[in-house]
Amino acid sequence: MRTRATVVAVSGALALSALAVPAAQAADTVQGDTKITKVVVNGGKDIVVGTSTKKITITVTGTDPKGIKDGVAILWRGEKFEPGLLKGVLAPVDDAKCTKVDATTGTCKVSLEASPRELANSNAGRWKVMAGLLAKGRAEDRVIKPSYKTVSVKRAAKLTVNASPEPVRKGRTITVSGALTRANWETRKYAGYTQQPVRLQFKKKGASAYTTVKTVKSDRKGNLRTTLKASVDGTFRYVFAGTSTTPSVVSAGDAIDVR
Repeated sequence: MRTRATVVAVSGALALSALAVPAAQAADTVQGDTKITKVVVNGGKDIVVGTSTKKITITVTGTDPKGIKDGVAILWRGEKFEPGLLKGVLAPVDDAKCTKVDATTGTCKVSLEASPRELANSNAGRWKVMAGLLAKGRAEDRVIKPSYKTVSVKRAAKLTVNASPEPVRKGRTITVSGALTRANWETRKYAGYTQQPVRLQFKKKGASAYTTVKTVKSDRKGNLRTTLKASVDGTFRYVFAGTSTTPSVVSAGDAIDVR
């Protein structure tokens, strides 16, 4: 992440004064009987960021004999959760909203934002989740775990398909073209995702499922192109399985009329 984003994010975390000091340390901090029982990031799905700001919600659930007062969650990359060792930070953009589940249990909802203006393409991949809870009461019992779990932050992808000519006579050659592109966070535009295997699938008219016909590799501009003989009416689509930095994506279907 670029330096400006890191500074702003860390400053935002420090604004949560009750958690600021232990959150800046690399080791787990436990004071009293406060426990984290569950952390859910983005509804349990990968965080996929395109060319506009992505809003992220993290829920931190935990218990304490006195109940839960406040919470925090931060996404980060680096060797340790310490100043100078962070390579990227996404911190809260607002105070956590905590709700009481029962006398000892509470859930805190934390809002974050991932902006392509502040992300470098190299930031795509696994991020660590720092989670913390503050208990009610004067003692301010708390728990903070700098590396509670990990989550994937990926560059959004797009996939297109076009089968031609249409209509086509049976036995003639069909060309199925398309393009695999993904978000470039540094230019805030989509660009070709090169040298990636993409499956070409076909569904015969009246059928309920697609079948893989062949695998096509995207060229140096992300373009896809292959040929095959026309046999029956049906629909073509391209399917990309995804990588550690880019999510899976399926194109819309393109029907072909064989006469």
